[in-house]
Amino acid sequence: MPGTVLYEREGRIATITYNRPEALNAINAELREDLDAAWVRFRDDEEAWVAIVTGAGRAFCAGADLRGAAPPRGATHWETPSLTSLENGLEIWKPTIAAVNGYCLGFGCTLAAACDFVIASERAEFGFPEVRLGIPTIQGAVRMPQKVGWQYAMELLLIGERVDAYRAKEMGLAWKVVPHERLMDEARALAERLLKSAPLAVRATKEVAWRGQQMPWVEAIRFGETMRRVAQATEDAREGMAAARERREPQWKGR
Repeated sequence: MPGTVLYEREGRIATITYNRPEALNAINAELREDLDAAWVRFRDDEEAWVAIVTGAGRAFCAGADLRGAAPPRGATHWETPSLTSLENGLEIWKPTIAAVNGYCLGFGCTLAAACDFVIASERAEFGFPEVRLGIPTIQGAVRMPQKVGWQYAMELLLIGERVDAYRAKEMGLAWKVVPHERLMDEARALAERLLKSAPLAVRATKEVAWRGQQMPWVEAIRFGETMRRVAQATEDAREGMAAARERREPQWKGR
């Protein structure tokens, strides 16, 4: 039997798929564990350089399964973030793309916001319904103001209504809106574009961009310059300079 999350790799591109279509890919304890494992697998897979995450059926992820939701193993009432899930802070410096094919709610919306790019089907809907169920949104509340700005974040978090793909793009939550039947083709085309860049340079740049937001200016620049020195010593950096001199496409190796 297929698991609640599928992990497939074609060349350098990994595809992670929520796979509970009968439940609109709502998150129960099993899916939560499988999803965390899929992201760790991608992080540690040296052959995988870009990830696309999407949903089977007509939903990306409808949020927590209210009939079978469970906290992560080892959690207490006062949960310390485990950093085991992408939306909860797992550090993955490889590029990530959310291909949002339908409902993208609660946990699903937070995960999409944690990705570097969000490509939305015209059928996609985004939202945080938690406040209309009498509970606060936590990870979404931490992530969304930085993602879309204060007022758009409050629109999503406090009103609790869904927004369509075009409104999500207007907010800055979605990068691009495409016809539904073109969604995965567009996501793969973006992944192929990302593969033209040196993977270690991409990861260093992403890490500097993320950590730099949390550092004072001078510390951020010093951290970035340290990362530059490390990246410049790689085989790929030498290959990139050689390819530029020889006017050819570089052959990246990720080392």
